[in-house]
Amino acid sequence: MKTSRRDFIQKASLFTGVFTLGFDWFSAEASAETSAMEVVTGAGRFNAFLSIDSLGKVTLFSPNPEIGQGIKTAFPVVVAEELDVDWAQVQVEQANLDTKQFERQLTGGSGALKHSWERLRKAGATVRKMMLQAAADQWKVNVAQCKTSKGFVLGPAGQKASYGSLAEAAAKLPVPSEVTFKDRKDYKLIGTRVKGVDNKNVVTGKPLFGIDIRKPGMVFAQIVRPPFGATLKSFSAEDVKKMPGILDVVSFKNKVAIVGENTYAILQARASLTCDYGSELPLENNETHANWFDEGMKSEKAQVMRKDGDFATAIASAAKVIEATYECPFISHSPMEPMNFFADVKADSVLLAGPTQVPQPAQKAVSDLLKIPVDKIQVELSKMGGGFGRRLSNDFVLEAAELSSLIKKPVLVMWTREDDMMGGTYRPAVRYRFKAGLDSNGEIIAFALRGVGLNAGNSTRQDNFPVGAIENVLIESIDQKSTVTTGPWRAPITNFLGFAEQAFLDEVAEAAGKDPVQMRLALLEKVKTKPVGKITYEPARFEEVIKQVAEKAQWKKKPGVHQGFSVYYSHLSYVAQIAEVKVEKGKPRVTKVTAVTDCGEVINLSGAENQVKGAIIDGMGHAMFAKLNFQAGVASPQNFNAYRMIRGNEIPVIDAHFVNNGIAPTGLGEPALPPTGGSIANAIYAATKKRHYKQPFS
Repeated sequence: MKTSRRDFIQKASLFTGVFTLGFDWFSAEASAETSAMEVVTGAGRFNAFLSIDSLGKVTLFSPNPEIGQGIKTAFPVVVAEELDVDWAQVQVEQANLDTKQFERQLTGGSGALKHSWERLRKAGATVRKMMLQAAADQWKVNVAQCKTSKGFVLGPAGQKASYGSLAEAAAKLPVPSEVTFKDRKDYKLIGTRVKGVDNKNVVTGKPLFGIDIRKPGMVFAQIVRPPFGATLKSFSAEDVKKMPGILDVVSFKNKVAIVGENTYAILQARASLTCDYGSELPLENNETHANWFDEGMKSEKAQVMRKDGDFATAIASAAKVIEATYECPFISHSPMEPMNFFADVKADSVLLAGPTQVPQPAQKAVSDLLKIPVDKIQVELSKMGGGFGRRLSNDFVLEAAELSSLIKKPVLVMWTREDDMMGGTYRPAVRYRFKAGLDSNGEIIAFALRGVGLNAGNSTRQDNFPVGAIENVLIESIDQKSTVTTGPWRAPITNFLGFAEQAFLDEVAEAAGKDPVQMRLALLEKVKTKPVGKITYEPARFEEVIKQVAEKAQWKKKPGVHQGFSVYYSHLSYVAQIAEVKVEKGKPRVTKVTAVTDCGEVINLSGAENQVKGAIIDGMGHAMFAKLNFQAGVASPQNFNAYRMIRGNEIPVIDAHFVNNGIAPTGLGEPALPPTGGSIANAIYAATKKRHYKQPFS
């Protein structure tokens, strides 16, 4: 007699007392046909699944990379809520890359919860329904008479059964195709403060991060990279190879790798390595970039990203014209854990391990490089000590894979802080020019923006507010190609555009003789009644965060306190901020920032507060202090002693609030950063009457 996989799973459950319910994170269709054999034998890892053992312990493998954004806690909170289980019973493990079971197994774009919200709820609700049915069958009662509470099913006559005791019977039931989600008023976990599942391991120094990886037979390597735009001509390695602990010195793709037995050995050897570089063209410097900006602002070849009405005619008839130019430099992502990655390349297989925000693209990139099928490439995910978009790039992954293939050894490639600063994938440098025309009543009748970016792609966001409220709009973009590598930096493009736009609108409000808050509300009212062209935002949600922050921060009602307002929409979320500045010893000091965020349903309140506060601190520090310079293709500063970051005593009080509207979750990791520079710049102007047009402000 043949035994189906489902029959085997049900029989296996008799011996293990484990109910495993898998779910596809794309379709959210639950299936009992999961890795029960793995449960029995202990072999391998699970795919996407929810398991309950005979003691009621719930295990969830969380697929998305954890980068400090709290997704490894937030995902299980959603499942546990719909499952109706005691959080103390939940155990969370990091899943490795599995392209068959998971979809969107990445960290970027603040989109994880938005994508998985319904899927996670269904995963928990499905198991809960099966537990109810198993208990009702056991007690011979109508399932409608049963209810659940903290991992137990409660019967109409006082019966009580744990999920663990019901797991065996529940595994035999058909999986329901439809489930009912909890009402928001019945939430016990969602919206509360839940401690991060890795908190204890982080503070006690457990080896969670990529830099902690240790594998049998592993060697260590550091790689010397050329200045941007330069080519490796020669290098002297004979003396280096003779140094203690050094195994090899290898050159590939314009780089030189020092391979050794430990990090101390390769660091010592690296200091003795001499490389000679050359270039056919002059290497880039600050002056090069400034000239490109000047040329871009004058160019007649800009790409028109949006054109509403007739800007030229409207601006010519304006009673008053306001114009301002804003500029930001290249900056480093500066994660506390520098880039690193492990690779073990064999003839027909590859093991990759480490901190990447994009495991599947990393797998594909290595497959393309080494001509090894993706199904032969395993990717293990570690926790990340920061990323902010830097680990969306795969350069460090490819370095490890290629080097391993050359030296025929498993290797951990480790960058130094200087490597991170000098060879990073930076935030693009950008210059913006805004122009607005007012009629005799102070109404905005024309609005223009030109963005010139260095490797920025489209440096504008042509459908964002205040577009939609103004009849005559012209938005243009120019992208200048540079040898300096760039990539997404927390809240890509909007991290600076948000500041520039909000600082400019503050200046427009002053020219119009209007309160900055009321001017924006009036513009949003126009959008609500008669929007001009395409918009990507909801004006009513914009209005709500503005009104709430004005009330909570007591806008212009605090004597002796100078306030600045800003509001921005990105990653489908809305954040309004009011910064407060006091002048002490002739210098402005940011003392407080009040923020109201509409990101839909807040899953973990403590995690959400940390996201908003962290984004504000990040935005403030980089707006005020951070800057990279370039000379002959080399970036400086090269370490934190000279690359100015925000310090602990400079962090203001941050008061974070959330709009409680019950809408499905939207982005949160990035949206609070874009408005920060604007609120602070506007507050500094209120205090000093000095406007900032360039970052860093210092």
